[in-house]
Amino acid sequence: MAWQRVALVVDGSAAAALADALEAEGALATEISDADAGTPDEQSIFGEPGAEAAPWPRARVSALFALDAALDGALERALAETGVEGFSAASVDRLEDTDWVAMTQRQFDPIRAGSRLWIVPTWHAPPEPGAVNVVLDPGAAFGTGSHPTTRLCLAWLERHVRPGDAVLDYGCGSGILGIAALMLGAARATGVDVDPLALEAARYNSRRNQVQLETRDASSELPSGADITVANILANPLRMLAPLLATHTRMGGLVALSGILEEQAQAVIDAYATWMSLAVAEVEAGWVLLAGRRER
Repeated sequence: MAWQRVALVVDGSAAAALADALEAEGALATEISDADAGTPDEQSIFGEPGAEAAPWPRARVSALFALDAALDGALERALAETGVEGFSAASVDRLEDTDWVAMTQRQFDPIRAGSRLWIVPTWHAPPEPGAVNVVLDPGAAFGTGSHPTTRLCLAWLERHVRPGDAVLDYGCGSGILGIAALMLGAARATGVDVDPLALEAARYNSRRNQVQLETRDASSELPSGADITVANILANPLRMLAPLLATHTRMGGLVALSGILEEQAQAVIDAYATWMSLAVAEVEAGWVLLAGRRER
């Protein structure tokens, strides 16, 4: 099976409306991306809760249509509907069917996340069989080890988890951090998330790695007295969660937070100052990991 794909560059403020109009005209899927990606004008947009993300100045709108669709008419009507007149870099091409599973798998290789910790997709053999190998299926939940914040948290856990520790992973996603903590020697680990699909993925990955990660919905009562609390979310939610995460960590327990851009670090540090003195422990690609010990 094949499809036809149209792409054009428009003013960023019109991109979402144009994508909606193309879908109304029969597009099977649409995508909006930075038209200046890969150039000095590329801009990162982080749609974080509590922060309004502005559109890219120039956006590329791509739409996928059936091979027999009347593309010219659909595009003309969508442009007229949205009032878009100025556009550039328009293109139409044929997209052939492919083995999407194999293509996806080729994008995920084993990832070293510490001196002895690896994240290994299920279709790969562990590069170091004697290492701590977390076997993971990339899926719907965040946390494959490929993002800098996940690697920062994993490397930190490798250095700090001690036998017998109780670990709280808030915003657990795939369960990768709690699972790694258990494989590193923690006695107990609890993964908490608001997304039922994430909790399902965490339980699946836990069973695959033959550890027992407890999972809880964020609305339920959380375990108190964690020796280690780790949360890899985003800066604004981390600030709002400060009382919850701090008070569920035992006095003297460790806290590690990531999902934070360098320029956001001080605001998060300030939010936790009532309970602990956080500091930047690691930085990678503009993302930071804050860590500290609950002192009060």
